Amino acid sequence: MKILGLDSSGLVASVAVVEDDCLLAEFTVNYKKTHSQTLLPMMEEVKRILEMDLNTLDAIAVASGPGSFTGLRIGSATAKGLGLALGKPLVEVPTLEGLAFNLCGTDRLICPLMDARRGQVYTGAYTFQWIACGESTTLQKGNPEPMKRSAGGWRLETVVSQRAADISDMMDKLNQIGREVIFLGDGVPVFAGRIREELKVGYSFAPANKNRQSAASVATLGGIYYAQGRVVSAAAHQPVYLRMSQAERERAEKEAQS
Repeated sequence: MKILGLDSSGLVASVAVVEDDCLLAEFTVNYKKTHSQTLLPMMEEVKRILEMDLNTLDAIAVASGPGSFTGLRIGSATAKGLGLALGKPLVEVPTLEGLAFNLCGTDRLICPLMDARRGQVYTGAYTFQWIACGESTTLQKGNPEPMKRSAGGWRLETVVSQRAADISDMMDKLNQIGREVIFLGDGVPVFAGRIREELKVGYSFAPANKNRQSAASVATLGGIYYAQGRVVSAAAHQPVYLRMSQAERERAEKEAQS
């Protein structure tokens, strides 16, 4: 199973190819240029180095949101275009789940934070559960027979579903849960002071090699979801924004005042 992963949901642009349990390549950039300038050239470079025929892909996994409106549109358009041209399905990986998967195997509660501006964050809370050999009973889409028994592995579970929230509201939820937390995402440097002031449980911040979006995580998690039948057609894919864009908010405010 070969999965192309794309993530342009935040400040990072990232492209990766995962085949079965092997990361073949990842190209990640977190420096200035817009994703419209970087994403396709990065994908072409990965394709060139791997001497890869895109027709050998089984699916395209894309960070489906929330995140930057412009970044999500670029990633979505790229994934849709590839899917339509190649006749391949898309796997929609929620951005925050992709971020959380960077820390696969930790016993701490994982809280991704993406700066949503206006004092808000895109956030959620996740944990990993170890699934022992033989416990998998997931059904594949369109297949009435159970999948082959699992060889064992980590399963990502949602504790707090992804949302756009005030940072204080999220700190309250984490205090109620009462578990040690590890934070990651571009919202961490923005709200680190608030975390220190408001969080009453133990916490830490993910290191630099794990604290931003990674297409390798999107592709790996996408492969898991693909095996579960969680795919959509390229034509049907739409990014998840969670809230209105600034232009939409301003238009709604003008309409309300008129």
